[in-house]
Amino acid sequence: MTTLQPGSMLLGTTRPAELRAWYIKVLAPEFTGEGAIDLGGFLLAIDGREDVEVKNNEPGRAIINFHVEDFDAEQARLTAAGVEWISVADREKGKFGTFADPDGNYLQIIQWK
Repeated sequence: MTTLQPGSMLLGTTRPAELRAWYIKVLAPEFTGEGAIDLGGFLLAIDGREDVEVKNNEPGRAIINFHVEDFDAEQARLTAAGVEWISVADREKGKFGTFADPDGNYLQIIQWK
């Protein structure tokens, strides 16, 4: 049996234009165009939905992880883009930085040891 490889993710929101603009500013500043945002071959689609709340009440349920080579450089770049850090921790297996999007969904950068 072949292992499935994720290719995209859909984020549902009550304010798709605002959330899409935030993701482009923070994660893909060189991205232009419509539709899903290309994050290095992984597509992030953002769509307006009426079956979600304005804020995610369980942000730890699903976290988007980004593996990075230089944690400090990425942390500085994201901070300059306006990210507010929820936590930054140097753990046994690596360095982890957690932040949230405007809807309260968690994202992390991780530099593995």
